Amino acid sequence: MKLLVGLGNPGAQYAGNRHNIGFMAVDAIAAANGISGWKSKHAGLLAEGNIGGERVLLLKPQTYMNRSGDSVQQVARFFKIGNEDIIVFYDELDLAPGKVRVKVGGGNGGHNGLRSIDPQIGLDYKRVRLGIGHPGKEFVTPHVLGDFAKADKAWLDPLLDEIARQAPLLLKGDDAGFMNKLALIAQGGEEKKPGPKTQSHIRQARPARSQADLPKTGPMADMLAKLFGKGE
Repeated sequence: MKLLVGLGNPGAQYAGNRHNIGFMAVDAIAAANGISGWKSKHAGLLAEGNIGGERVLLLKPQTYMNRSGDSVQQVARFFKIGNEDIIVFYDELDLAPGKVRVKVGGGNGGHNGLRSIDPQIGLDYKRVRLGIGHPGKEFVTPHVLGDFAKADKAWLDPLLDEIARQAPLLLKGDDAGFMNKLALIAQGGEEKKPGPKTQSHIRQARPARSQADLPKTGPMADMLAKLFGKGE
């Protein structure tokens, strides 16, 4: 069994915050795979389902971000889920908006959710870092606790849809494949194939001369005859 954790803050007032992109990712995965029936357990909202033949638990801690570890630790212990089977989705300031990176272990990067999780279960769980961009040190708090702008929907909605679509790759351990699929979305889709070749502007500006324009007698005619042979 895999445990997929989305980090965020509970309550309608935080629902659209950049800090809640982890909740959004898990909600998208649930919707795409027909997982519902969220129950309030272990200091979080918990749902169970199946993704690509893999039994999964989806968790949204309801403890507020800086105590996320309380809920994660309770669920992991109750269901006997090891860190190798835990995947955490969260917002990452140090990645450009729409960029995604996956890693196992590492530091918390100042993220309050990870600061709470790490001491309670250890470091060796999988982290899915969802880029929200860095506004500058003095603007971090209003940035993360601010809602995504309307313009952000152009990349956010396709990203969440693709995270949900490619979740089986994460569950299989194909982190590189997962990131590659999401990178295509960040670039606006598949690479465009080159179109048909066109004439250069020089050829277009200087069309070939017709046979009627070529000289019939004189030195130029003699030279052409030597190069190409006389016509029948």
